[in-house]
Amino acid sequence: MKAQELRDMTNEDLQQTLADTSKRLFELRVQAQAERLDAPSEIRRNRRLIARIKTIQVERGTVQTAESVDAE
Repeated sequence: MKAQELRDMTNEDLQQTLADTSKRLFELRVQAQAERLDAPSEIRRNRRLIARIKTIQVERGTVQTAESVDAE
């Protein structure tokens, strides 16, 4: 998923995507330990997706804080 696609999502959608991706990453790690992982690159892809989602959440939180400070 591209960053722009994530930015177009609502906060609730981002939170749900983060939860789903975190769960998938856990499952991939379990498979890797059992040596049944078909695509090791999928672990990296999920880790990066989680990082993108968290970055966007921080950006949105920072923007909301800056706007509320300017209003006061």
